[in-house]
Amino acid sequence: MSQLVDSLQLEGTAATKIQHRKKANTKNSPPSPHSKKRKRNVETSIVKKKAKRDKPADPREAYIVDGINNNIRAMDKRLLADYFAQCLRRFEPDLSSLELEDRYISYQSIQDTSSWEMDRDPQNIPQFLEHFSTKSGGSNKLSWASKSKGSPHTLAITTSGMRAAELTRALRTFQSKDSAVAKLFAKHLKIEDTMKFLSNTRVGLAVGTPGRILDLVEQGALQLDILERIVIDGSYVDGKKRGIFDIKEIFNPLVMFLNRPGLKERLTA
Repeated sequence: MSQLVDSLQLEGTAATKIQHRKKANTKNSPPSPHSKKRKRNVETSIVKKKAKRDKPADPREAYIVDGINNNIRAMDKRLLADYFAQCLRRFEPDLSSLELEDRYISYQSIQDTSSWEMDRDPQNIPQFLEHFSTKSGGSNKLSWASKSKGSPHTLAITTSGMRAAELTRALRTFQSKDSAVAKLFAKHLKIEDTMKFLSNTRVGLAVGTPGRILDLVEQGALQLDILERIVIDGSYVDGKKRGIFDIKEIFNPLVMFLNRPGLKERLTA
């Protein structure tokens, strides 16, 4: 046993001497191009990490909590109308002042919901609608549907199919055999199937995205004759902290829908 240990010690000592010689040779030899390249890569990596640390924080993070933009949530109707106009000017910089003014939404068409104290979670949207409904009847009114097919009295508009599906599940508390809650978004739903559903179904409430809603209206499948209220999911933001007012591809169809002839006049009436 002692011979084996001694042998290992000797091998280890020899290996150590060889390593010392290699280090000594390396010290006396000029640096190789590869070592210079590695040094540059390390320096570049340090610069990138420093730049990432120095990147200014998103100012919205101060008031975005649990997927809700509390800044928008607290706006009254005048502030919301002004914010809508700001977004429109940002996304349509080539429009003239007159063209922009034609697309603005009057504060008189917006209901002030800043007093709502409950969380803006999907499960609370039924109470939200009941609270801010201007018509009498409460939930009984919201559970009602016109005999005219595909004619909702309430339309909720949000950013994505996933969010719309969440709101739809929450709003099914108002669904009955004579009043359906319709899903109006493109995710996993062909427009032809949605058009067929609307043409055969009495719909009380509908939830969707601006682009799909606009398409269904233009196709004549979604009727707006008895529409009483439009609920815009404005305070919600996705995982990238973007809401319906932050994404041009979603905001512009929303503007087009709200400015449809006949609908805009009813909003401001």
